[in-house]
Amino acid sequence: MKKLKMGMVGGGQGSFIGDVHRRASRIDGMIDLVCGAFSSNPERSIKSAEALGVATERAYKSFEEMIEKEAELPESDRMDFVSIVTPNHMHFPPAKLALEKGFHVICDKPVTLSLEEAFELQKAVKKSGKIFALTHNYTGYPMVKQARLMVGNGELGAIRKVVVQYLQGWMSTAVEETENKQASWRVDPKKSGIGGALGDIGTHAENLTEYITGKKILELAADLTSFGAGRVLDDDGNILLRLEDNAKGTLSISQIATGEENNLAIRVYGTKGSVAWCQENPNELTAYWLDKPKQIFTPGGNGTYPESTEYTRVPPGHPEGYLEGFATIYRSFAKEVLAVKDGATFSERPDFPTIDDGLRGMQFIYAAVASNDNNAAWVSLTE
Repeated sequence: MKKLKMGMVGGGQGSFIGDVHRRASRIDGMIDLVCGAFSSNPERSIKSAEALGVATERAYKSFEEMIEKEAELPESDRMDFVSIVTPNHMHFPPAKLALEKGFHVICDKPVTLSLEEAFELQKAVKKSGKIFALTHNYTGYPMVKQARLMVGNGELGAIRKVVVQYLQGWMSTAVEETENKQASWRVDPKKSGIGGALGDIGTHAENLTEYITGKKILELAADLTSFGAGRVLDDDGNILLRLEDNAKGTLSISQIATGEENNLAIRVYGTKGSVAWCQENPNELTAYWLDKPKQIFTPGGNGTYPESTEYTRVPPGHPEGYLEGFATIYRSFAKEVLAVKDGATFSERPDFPTIDDGLRGMQFIYAAVASNDNNAAWVSLTE
Protein backbone atom coordinates (compact mmCIF):
# COMPACT_ATOMS: atom_id res chain seq x y z
CA MET A 1 0.00 0.00 0.00
CA LYS A 2 1.21 3.46 -0.85
CA LYS A 3 1.63 5.71 2.16
CA LEU A 4 1.39 9.45 2.41
CA LYS A 5 3.97 11.50 4.28
CA MET A 6 2.54 13.95 6.80
CA GLY A 7 4.04 17.11 8.26
CA MET A 8 2.45 18.57 11.38
CA VAL A 9 2.14 22.15 12.62
CA GLY A 10 1.54 22.27 16.36
CA GLY A 11 0.78 19.25 18.50
CA GLY A 12 3.97 19.22 20.52
CA GLN A 13 4.59 17.96 24.04
CA GLY A 14 1.55 18.51 26.23
CA SER A 15 -0.85 18.94 23.30
CA PHE A 16 -4.15 17.08 23.55
CA ILE A 17 -5.48 17.44 20.01
CA GLY A 18 -2.12 16.86 18.33
CA ASP A 19 -1.87 13.42 19.89
CA VAL A 20 -5.45 12.67 18.81
CA HIS A 21 -4.61 13.55 15.20
CA ARG A 22 -1.44 11.47 15.21
CA ARG A 23 -3.17 8.41 16.63
CA ALA A 24 -6.08 8.76 14.20
CA SER A 25 -3.83 9.23 11.18
CA ARG A 26 -2.08 5.91 11.93
CA ILE A 27 -5.16 3.73 12.39
CA ASP A 28 -5.60 2.73 8.74
CA GLY A 29 -1.89 2.45 7.93
CA MET A 30 -2.03 4.99 5.12
CA ILE A 31 -0.04 7.85 6.65
CA ASP A 32 3.39 8.33 8.22
CA LEU A 33 4.47 11.39 10.22
CA VAL A 34 7.81 12.46 8.72
CA CYS A 35 8.34 16.04 9.87
CA GLY A 36 6.94 18.80 11.98
CA ALA A 37 7.06 22.25 13.49
CA PHE A 38 5.51 21.10 16.74
CA SER A 39 5.74 24.27 18.79
CA SER A 40 6.27 28.01 18.51
CA ASN A 41 9.15 27.38 20.93
CA PRO A 42 11.99 25.99 18.73
CA GLU A 43 13.55 23.95 21.52
CA ARG A 44 10.23 22.39 22.46
CA SER A 45 9.57 21.60 18.80
CA ILE A 46 12.83 19.68 18.51
CA LYS A 47 12.27 17.83 21.80
CA SER A 48 8.76 16.90 20.66
CA ALA A 49 10.14 15.54 17.40
CA GLU A 50 12.66 13.42 19.27
CA ALA A 51 9.92 12.00 21.49
CA LEU A 52 7.83 11.17 18.42
CA GLY A 53 10.65 9.51 16.54
CA VAL A 54 10.85 12.18 13.85
CA ALA A 55 14.31 12.58 12.29
CA THR A 56 16.22 15.49 13.82
CA GLU A 57 16.92 17.10 10.44
CA ARG A 58 13.16 17.25 9.82
CA ALA A 59 12.29 18.80 13.17
CA TYR A 60 11.72 22.42 12.26
CA LYS A 61 11.76 25.55 14.39
CA SER A 62 8.81 27.19 12.61
CA PHE A 63 6.07 26.26 10.18
CA GLU A 64 7.61 28.63 7.62
CA GLU A 65 10.90 26.79 7.79
CA MET A 66 9.18 23.42 7.50
CA ILE A 67 7.08 24.32 4.47
CA GLU A 68 9.93 26.10 2.66
CA LYS A 69 12.51 23.35 3.25
CA GLU A 70 10.12 20.50 2.52
CA ALA A 71 9.21 22.15 -0.77
CA GLU A 72 12.89 22.08 -1.75
CA LEU A 73 13.14 18.30 -1.30
CA PRO A 74 12.62 15.86 -4.19
CA GLU A 75 8.96 14.96 -4.62
CA SER A 76 9.66 11.39 -3.54
CA ASP A 77 11.04 12.57 -0.19
CA ARG A 78 9.03 15.62 0.78
CA MET A 79 5.87 15.59 2.85
CA ASP A 80 2.63 15.16 0.90
CA PHE A 81 0.41 17.22 3.16
CA VAL A 82 0.33 19.36 6.28
CA SER A 83 -1.80 18.65 9.34
CA ILE A 84 -2.57 21.80 11.35
CA VAL A 85 -3.42 21.17 15.01
CA THR A 86 -2.79 24.58 16.58
CA PRO A 87 -5.10 27.00 18.39
CA ASN A 88 -7.45 28.86 16.03
CA HIS A 89 -5.27 31.93 15.45
CA MET A 90 -2.57 29.76 13.90
CA HIS A 91 -4.74 27.90 11.37
CA PHE A 92 -4.72 30.42 8.54
CA PRO A 93 -1.01 31.35 8.18
CA PRO A 94 0.40 27.81 7.76
CA ALA A 95 -2.59 26.63 5.72
CA LYS A 96 -2.23 29.45 3.20
CA LEU A 97 1.55 29.05 2.90
CA ALA A 98 1.29 25.27 2.50
CA LEU A 99 -1.26 25.62 -0.29
CA GLU A 100 0.87 28.22 -2.05
CA LYS A 101 3.87 25.87 -1.89
CA GLY A 102 1.90 23.00 -3.40
CA PHE A 103 0.92 20.95 -0.35
CA HIS A 104 -2.46 19.49 0.55
CA VAL A 105 -3.84 20.52 3.96
CA ILE A 106 -5.91 18.95 6.73
CA CYS A 107 -6.87 21.34 9.52
CA ASP A 108 -8.61 21.31 12.86
CA LYS A 109 -11.78 23.35 13.29
CA PRO A 110 -12.90 26.12 13.28
CA VAL A 111 -11.10 26.77 10.03
CA THR A 112 -9.68 30.22 10.84
CA LEU A 113 -9.63 32.95 13.46
CA SER A 114 -11.87 35.32 11.49
CA LEU A 115 -14.48 35.27 8.75
CA GLU A 116 -12.23 37.41 6.55
CA GLU A 117 -9.49 34.79 6.80
CA ALA A 118 -11.98 32.04 5.94
CA PHE A 119 -12.96 33.79 2.70
CA GLU A 120 -9.31 34.35 1.84
CA LEU A 121 -8.42 30.73 2.58
CA GLN A 122 -11.29 29.50 0.41
CA LYS A 123 -9.83 31.51 -2.47
CA ALA A 124 -6.36 30.11 -1.76
CA VAL A 125 -7.67 26.53 -1.81
CA LYS A 126 -9.44 27.01 -5.13
CA LYS A 127 -6.45 28.78 -6.65
CA SER A 128 -4.01 26.09 -5.51
CA GLY A 129 -5.96 23.13 -6.83
CA LYS A 130 -4.97 21.24 -3.69
CA ILE A 131 -7.14 19.19 -1.35
CA PHE A 132 -8.27 20.75 1.92
CA ALA A 133 -10.02 18.80 4.68
CA LEU A 134 -11.47 20.01 7.97
CA THR A 135 -11.66 17.64 10.93
CA HIS A 136 -15.30 17.77 11.96
CA ASN A 137 -14.70 14.26 13.22
CA TYR A 138 -18.30 13.44 14.14
CA THR A 139 -19.19 13.19 10.45
CA GLY A 140 -16.91 10.14 10.40
CA TYR A 141 -19.13 8.02 12.67
CA PRO A 142 -20.89 5.17 10.81
CA MET A 143 -24.30 5.87 12.37
CA VAL A 144 -24.06 9.55 11.45
CA LYS A 145 -23.52 8.45 7.87
CA GLN A 146 -26.48 6.06 8.24
CA ALA A 147 -28.68 8.97 9.37
CA ARG A 148 -27.53 11.10 6.45
CA LEU A 149 -28.32 8.29 3.99
CA MET A 150 -31.78 7.72 5.48
CA VAL A 151 -32.61 11.41 5.20
CA GLY A 152 -31.16 11.67 1.69
CA ASN A 153 -33.14 8.63 0.51
CA GLY A 154 -36.40 10.14 1.74
CA GLU A 155 -37.08 7.51 4.41
CA LEU A 156 -38.07 10.17 6.96
CA GLY A 157 -40.16 12.13 4.47
CA ALA A 158 -39.91 15.89 4.34
CA ILE A 159 -37.71 17.23 7.15
CA ARG A 160 -39.56 19.57 9.48
CA LYS A 161 -37.51 19.98 12.62
CA VAL A 162 -33.99 19.46 13.97
CA VAL A 163 -33.00 19.45 17.64
CA VAL A 164 -29.24 19.43 18.26
CA GLN A 165 -27.18 19.97 21.39
CA TYR A 166 -23.58 19.84 22.50
CA LEU A 167 -23.31 20.07 26.27
CA GLN A 168 -20.11 20.03 28.33
CA GLY A 169 -19.38 20.97 31.93
CA TRP A 170 -15.60 21.25 31.98
CA MET A 171 -15.65 25.06 32.22
CA SER A 172 -18.17 25.24 35.07
CA THR A 173 -15.34 26.58 37.22
CA ALA A 174 -12.55 29.02 36.38
CA VAL A 175 -10.30 26.37 34.84
CA GLU A 176 -8.60 29.01 32.70
CA GLU A 177 -7.00 30.37 35.87
CA THR A 178 -5.28 27.03 36.47
CA GLU A 179 -2.59 25.43 34.30
CA ASN A 180 -5.21 24.10 31.88
CA LYS A 181 -3.83 25.12 28.47
CA GLN A 182 -6.99 23.98 26.68
CA ALA A 183 -9.02 26.50 28.65
CA SER A 184 -6.58 29.41 28.68
CA TRP A 185 -6.44 29.97 24.93
CA ARG A 186 -10.14 29.26 24.40
CA VAL A 187 -11.17 32.24 26.53
CA ASP A 188 -8.75 34.57 24.71
CA PRO A 189 -10.33 36.34 21.68
CA LYS A 190 -6.86 36.87 20.18
CA LYS A 191 -6.41 33.11 19.94
CA SER A 192 -9.96 31.78 19.81
CA GLY A 193 -11.73 34.44 17.73
CA ILE A 194 -15.08 36.06 18.47
CA GLY A 195 -16.71 32.81 19.58
CA GLY A 196 -15.94 30.76 22.67
CA ALA A 197 -18.18 27.71 22.97
CA LEU A 198 -19.58 28.76 19.59
CA GLY A 199 -16.32 28.00 17.85
CA ASP A 200 -15.24 25.07 19.98
CA ILE A 201 -18.42 22.97 20.05
CA GLY A 202 -21.09 25.09 18.35
CA THR A 203 -19.52 24.57 14.94
CA HIS A 204 -19.69 20.80 15.49
CA ALA A 205 -23.44 21.05 16.16
CA GLU A 206 -23.93 23.33 13.15
CA ASN A 207 -21.89 21.07 10.88
CA LEU A 208 -23.67 17.92 12.05
CA THR A 209 -27.05 19.55 11.40
CA GLU A 210 -26.18 20.45 7.83
CA TYR A 211 -24.37 17.16 7.17
CA ILE A 212 -27.21 14.86 8.24
CA THR A 213 -30.12 16.89 6.85
CA GLY A 214 -28.41 18.08 3.67
CA LYS A 215 -30.00 21.47 4.33
CA LYS A 216 -28.22 24.74 4.95
CA ILE A 217 -28.98 26.95 7.91
CA LEU A 218 -30.32 30.17 6.40
CA GLU A 219 -30.99 32.31 9.47
CA LEU A 220 -30.56 32.11 13.21
CA ALA A 221 -31.53 33.93 16.39
CA ALA A 222 -29.00 33.52 19.19
CA ASP A 223 -28.96 34.15 22.93
CA LEU A 224 -25.38 33.77 24.16
CA THR A 225 -24.05 34.06 27.70
CA SER A 226 -20.70 34.21 29.46
CA PHE A 227 -21.43 32.75 32.88
CA GLY A 228 -17.79 32.53 33.91
CA ALA A 229 -16.69 35.58 35.89
CA GLY A 230 -14.50 37.81 33.73
CA ARG A 231 -14.95 35.75 30.56
CA VAL A 232 -15.26 37.79 27.40
CA LEU A 233 -16.37 34.95 25.13
CA ASP A 234 -19.54 32.90 25.36
CA ASP A 235 -19.62 29.66 27.35
CA ASP A 236 -23.33 28.94 26.78
CA GLY A 237 -25.83 29.51 24.01
CA ASN A 238 -29.37 28.80 22.81
CA ILE A 239 -30.06 29.32 19.12
CA LEU A 240 -33.16 29.10 16.92
CA LEU A 241 -32.57 27.95 13.34
CA ARG A 242 -34.32 28.41 10.02
CA LEU A 243 -33.12 25.92 7.41
CA GLU A 244 -33.78 25.39 3.73
CA ASP A 245 -37.22 24.09 2.68
CA ASN A 246 -38.87 25.74 5.68
CA ALA A 247 -37.35 23.32 8.19
CA LYS A 248 -36.85 24.69 11.70
CA GLY A 249 -34.45 23.83 14.47
CA THR A 250 -32.99 24.51 17.88
CA LEU A 251 -29.31 24.36 18.76
CA SER A 252 -28.11 24.37 22.36
CA ILE A 253 -24.48 24.52 23.43
CA SER A 254 -22.81 24.84 26.80
CA GLN A 255 -19.47 24.36 28.48
CA ILE A 256 -20.84 25.18 31.92
CA ALA A 257 -23.50 22.42 32.04
CA THR A 258 -22.26 20.89 35.26
CA GLY A 259 -21.81 17.14 35.07
CA GLU A 260 -21.93 16.87 31.30
CA GLU A 261 -18.95 15.40 29.44
CA ASN A 262 -19.41 15.39 25.64
CA ASN A 263 -23.17 15.20 25.22
CA LEU A 264 -23.49 15.84 21.50
CA ALA A 265 -26.90 14.63 20.36
CA ILE A 266 -29.17 15.26 17.39
CA ARG A 267 -32.74 14.38 16.45
CA VAL A 268 -34.15 14.93 12.99
CA TYR A 269 -37.94 14.88 12.52
CA GLY A 270 -39.64 14.22 9.19
CA THR A 271 -43.20 13.66 8.01
CA LYS A 272 -42.74 9.85 7.99
CA GLY A 273 -40.34 9.32 10.86
CA SER A 274 -37.39 10.61 12.86
CA VAL A 275 -33.88 9.56 13.84
CA ALA A 276 -31.95 10.17 17.03
CA TRP A 277 -28.21 9.80 17.67
CA CYS A 278 -26.00 10.57 20.67
CA GLN A 279 -22.21 10.77 20.53
CA GLU A 280 -21.84 9.14 23.94
CA ASN A 281 -23.61 6.03 22.58
CA PRO A 282 -22.27 6.26 19.01
CA ASN A 283 -22.99 2.75 17.78
CA GLU A 284 -26.78 3.16 17.93
CA LEU A 285 -29.07 5.17 15.70
CA THR A 286 -32.72 5.03 16.73
CA ALA A 287 -35.49 5.52 14.17
CA TYR A 288 -39.09 6.27 15.10
CA TRP A 289 -41.92 5.74 12.61
CA LEU A 290 -45.52 6.79 12.13
CA ASP A 291 -46.77 3.29 11.34
CA LYS A 292 -44.32 0.77 12.82
CA PRO A 293 -42.23 0.15 15.95
CA LYS A 294 -39.00 1.99 16.51
CA GLN A 295 -35.80 0.53 15.07
CA ILE A 296 -32.26 0.58 16.39
CA PHE A 297 -29.56 0.54 13.72
CA THR A 298 -26.00 -0.52 14.51
CA PRO A 299 -22.89 -0.75 12.30
CA GLY A 300 -23.24 -3.93 10.26
CA GLY A 301 -26.69 -4.68 11.71
CA ASN A 302 -29.89 -5.50 9.87
CA GLY A 303 -31.11 -2.69 7.65
CA THR A 304 -27.91 -0.68 7.89
CA TYR A 305 -26.68 0.69 4.58
CA PRO A 306 -23.43 -0.83 3.29
CA GLU A 307 -22.26 2.72 2.59
CA SER A 308 -22.28 3.42 6.33
CA THR A 309 -21.02 0.00 7.44
CA GLU A 310 -17.88 0.37 5.33
CA TYR A 311 -16.72 3.05 7.76
CA THR A 312 -16.52 0.68 10.71
CA ARG A 313 -13.31 -1.25 11.29
CA VAL A 314 -14.38 -3.89 13.82
CA PRO A 315 -17.02 -6.67 14.02
CA PRO A 316 -20.59 -5.68 15.00
CA GLY A 317 -21.02 -5.04 18.71
CA HIS A 318 -17.53 -3.67 19.27
CA PRO A 319 -17.63 0.07 20.00
CA GLU A 320 -15.89 2.66 17.90
CA GLY A 321 -15.92 6.38 18.49
CA TYR A 322 -13.89 9.54 18.79
CA LEU A 323 -10.50 8.43 17.44
CA GLU A 324 -12.09 6.37 14.68
CA GLY A 325 -14.18 9.37 13.62
CA PHE A 326 -10.99 11.36 13.10
CA ALA A 327 -9.42 8.35 11.40
CA THR A 328 -12.27 8.15 8.90
CA ILE A 329 -11.63 11.73 7.82
CA TYR A 330 -7.89 11.05 7.52
CA ARG A 331 -8.60 7.88 5.50
CA SER A 332 -11.04 9.60 3.14
CA PHE A 333 -8.63 12.51 2.74
CA ALA A 334 -5.71 10.13 2.08
CA LYS A 335 -7.68 8.20 -0.54
CA GLU A 336 -8.45 11.44 -2.34
CA VAL A 337 -4.82 12.61 -2.25
CA LEU A 338 -3.54 9.24 -3.47
CA ALA A 339 -6.07 9.18 -6.29
CA VAL A 340 -5.01 12.64 -7.41
CA LYS A 341 -1.35 11.64 -7.24
CA ASP A 342 -2.22 8.77 -9.58
CA GLY A 343 -3.78 11.15 -12.09
CA ALA A 344 -7.45 11.16 -11.07
CA THR A 345 -9.46 14.37 -10.91
CA PHE A 346 -10.78 15.84 -7.68
CA SER A 347 -14.08 14.45 -6.43
CA GLU A 348 -16.85 17.00 -6.75
CA ARG A 349 -18.28 15.91 -3.39
CA PRO A 350 -15.51 14.30 -1.32
CA ASP A 351 -16.63 12.38 1.76
CA PHE A 352 -15.02 14.70 4.28
CA PRO A 353 -15.61 18.30 5.39
CA THR A 354 -13.99 20.83 3.06
CA ILE A 355 -13.04 24.49 3.06
CA ASP A 356 -16.66 25.30 2.17
CA ASP A 357 -17.80 23.63 5.38
CA GLY A 358 -15.16 25.64 7.22
CA LEU A 359 -16.54 28.86 5.78
CA ARG A 360 -20.07 27.83 6.80
CA GLY A 361 -18.82 27.35 10.34
CA MET A 362 -17.32 30.83 10.46
CA GLN A 363 -20.51 32.34 9.04
CA PHE A 364 -22.44 30.54 11.77
CA ILE A 365 -20.18 32.00 14.48
CA TYR A 366 -20.40 35.53 13.13
CA ALA A 367 -24.17 35.39 12.59
CA ALA A 368 -24.73 34.10 16.14
CA VAL A 369 -22.60 36.86 17.68
CA ALA A 370 -24.32 39.50 15.55
CA SER A 371 -27.74 38.18 16.56
CA ASN A 372 -26.86 38.12 20.24
CA ASP A 373 -25.54 41.68 20.03
CA ASN A 374 -28.93 42.75 18.62
CA ASN A 375 -31.14 41.16 21.30
CA ALA A 376 -31.39 37.79 19.51
CA ALA A 377 -32.62 39.27 16.23
CA TRP A 378 -32.77 37.00 13.19
CA VAL A 379 -29.55 37.17 11.17
CA SER A 380 -28.74 35.56 7.82
CA LEU A 381 -25.58 33.46 7.70
CA THR A 382 -24.57 35.09 4.43
CA GLU A 383 -25.09 38.75 5.42
